[in-house]
Amino acid sequence: MTFREKVAELVNAALEERPSLFLIDLSISDSNKINVTLDGDNGINLQDCIDVSRAVEHNLDREEQDFSLEVASAGATSPLKNIRQYKKNIGRTLKVKTESGETEANLTDATEEFIVLEWKAREPKKIGKGKETVQKRAEIPYAEIKEAVVVIKF
Repeated sequence: MTFREKVAELVNAALEERPSLFLIDLSISDSNKINVTLDGDNGINLQDCIDVSRAVEHNLDREEQDFSLEVASAGATSPLKNIRQYKKNIGRTLKVKTESGETEANLTDATEEFIVLEWKAREPKKIGKGKETVQKRAEIPYAEIKEAVVVIKF
């Protein structure tokens, strides 16, 4: 078993004990710097990161392989990468970049194939002068999403 496989197995085992947490990214550099990025259905706290870090670190032997380990949460401004991240952010505003442009809208649904965005737009009236507010809706397949970020409002 390679070092990378062993680390991945330990991370997965630690996450099985905590079903509300999920892996966003696992990277290991040539110098054995291990970076684990996590998220959770109900958010993630410092203790979650500590628990996963200990589960990995205590089962690796520094005599066999020297390494450094960093376990962190996906930041509030990090792009969404996982379907579970989209599902936990239903009801929030997202900025979604696709081939056809950029949309800032409310995430109303996330299925296994696509997300649903809804927003209001001002458009010219069909009859007469002036503009009217219309409700817009878009279903965007995950394959078309280049980047999606939660918009934080204060």
